[in-house]
Amino acid sequence: MAYSSLEACLVDLEKNGHLVRIKEEVDPHLEMAAIHLRVYDAKGPALLFENVKGSKYRAASNIFGTLDRSKFIFRDTLQLVQKIIELKGDPMKAIKRPLQNISTGLAALKALPKKQSSFSFDQIQVSDLPLIKHWPMDGGAFVTLPQVYTEDADKPGIMQSNLGMYRIQLSGNDYELNKEIGLHYQIHRGIGVHQTKANRKGQALKVSCFVGGPPSHSLSAVMPLPEGISEMTFAGLLGGRRFRYAYDALGNAISTDADFVITGEVDPYQTKPEGPFGDHLGYYSLTHPFPLMKVHNVYAKKNAIWAFTVVGRPPQEDTSFGELIHELTGNAIPQEIPGVKEVHAVDAAGVHPLLLAIGSERYTPYMPAKQPAELLTIANHVLGTGQLSLAKFLFITADDTNQLTTHNIQQYLEYIFERIDLSRDLHFHTNTTIDTLDYSGTGLNSGSKLVLAAYGDKKRELCREVPQALKELQEFENAQLCMPGVVALQTKKFTTYTEAAKEMERLNGELSMVNGELNTVAQIIICDDASFTAATLKNYLWVTYTRCNPSHDVYGIDSFVQHKHWGCNGPVVFDVRIKPHHAPALEKDAAVEKRVDRLFAKGGSLEGVG
Repeated sequence: MAYSSLEACLVDLEKNGHLVRIKEEVDPHLEMAAIHLRVYDAKGPALLFENVKGSKYRAASNIFGTLDRSKFIFRDTLQLVQKIIELKGDPMKAIKRPLQNISTGLAALKALPKKQSSFSFDQIQVSDLPLIKHWPMDGGAFVTLPQVYTEDADKPGIMQSNLGMYRIQLSGNDYELNKEIGLHYQIHRGIGVHQTKANRKGQALKVSCFVGGPPSHSLSAVMPLPEGISEMTFAGLLGGRRFRYAYDALGNAISTDADFVITGEVDPYQTKPEGPFGDHLGYYSLTHPFPLMKVHNVYAKKNAIWAFTVVGRPPQEDTSFGELIHELTGNAIPQEIPGVKEVHAVDAAGVHPLLLAIGSERYTPYMPAKQPAELLTIANHVLGTGQLSLAKFLFITADDTNQLTTHNIQQYLEYIFERIDLSRDLHFHTNTTIDTLDYSGTGLNSGSKLVLAAYGDKKRELCREVPQALKELQEFENAQLCMPGVVALQTKKFTTYTEAAKEMERLNGELSMVNGELNTVAQIIICDDASFTAATLKNYLWVTYTRCNPSHDVYGIDSFVQHKHWGCNGPVVFDVRIKPHHAPALEKDAAVEKRVDRLFAKGGSLEGVG
């Protein structure tokens, strides 16, 4: 459907049974988020909040709450967009088969952004917006579905611009309401490149934040597009409607189909504390200085609708974004990285911390035995590619039978753990960068990476019950099987790395004597709550890979260093206890949960949902 607005999309969703209107007055302080989370968990409909306390504007969420609904929204354009992305990776197809690909050329022409001479919006203030606070410890109200637009100071204009989704803090902390907002982004993103270029020229960076508009605009802001494809062009392709824009009197870009536009400029030398904010790893991102945006104007179209989502421990609505992106770009990474067959950023582990990959292994015919070789070259390429560079753990293997997939996570990990040589196949990258939102490291953006590369014949049968030796330890208790070959143990709370090293040495002393009884165990998890960690595969993935900094927290039974290579002759040990510097996990407010029960009770707008 070529939706001209967010409202047109919502009307279509309602007509087809995909949307519920919430007529009761709902407080943007925690209640709207609590309702959204409960409906999302129930795989429920999109929501239109018609009575937002303190604001005259309606709000919509859970629009992309399921993959099926997302595909329904873009049902008329998905296949065409997939074809165009494929041709971008292999343009010879268009040359060899011009008649078969004529539709893609016509679509590309229609997708060119359309400049307009004027626009019609009301001028309002930030305080007029639905100021939604999502989690109890959040620093204030945030925009969670923004489309942040900037232009290249060296090549101004829409075709060299960037449209990204970077969170925006509207209120709280030291921000002067209606005059200042906080802009959270990482320097390697498109907006960071534009900021650097503006800095060189001594210019403030003009920024426009669009909210709402056709749903293709929101998806375009998070798409990992190939170099040379503009987000605005992609929005036109996916939405079946040209991206319409204009400029205001101060030179800020305006998306004329958006529901709201906040314009201003960023001075890179002015920062203010931004955060905390409940984030997609399942923890708060804490307060840090980030660029300050001086607000110029706030615009709202007539009957505007505020689009939002809630970010938290996966899965959440952004999971559906990821699934839809995979549908669109599934073949892009293999085209970009030679030798790669699949890469899966694991949603349950917060996406960036854990990558699973399958590559080719063509060097082994020239080696005395099957072992990772080409896989290590591919691993370096993966960790140097775009957002994949944020990964902290990369598991990589090759499958000669072509039957393995990264999307069956437990089967994939069992395949790795059956084959990994722990004395050879662990490769550390220390003193490097990790995701800004990952607090397992000892400083912002600072941490380490671990590549676990396994290939060849099976080296062990994985245990399917806890070995007796792990039930009889002195300091470590409640041994629980997380999955075949992986056992969780709990012990006292983490205090310091010095003390942790002593605790791990004592564990090593006990288990080295019975190492022969542990040949079915590949990985031991040291955690705060073994029962919780082992309860589900999702819990194991979340706890293990979001709370561990490889260089500091990975140990091994009978470990050694030889020629600067670290390995172990027994199981590898991950200490995933919460560290004193780690951000707190997200927890719902019980009182708020009780208050919103009324909407789900008999006679409420959400009766029968959740």
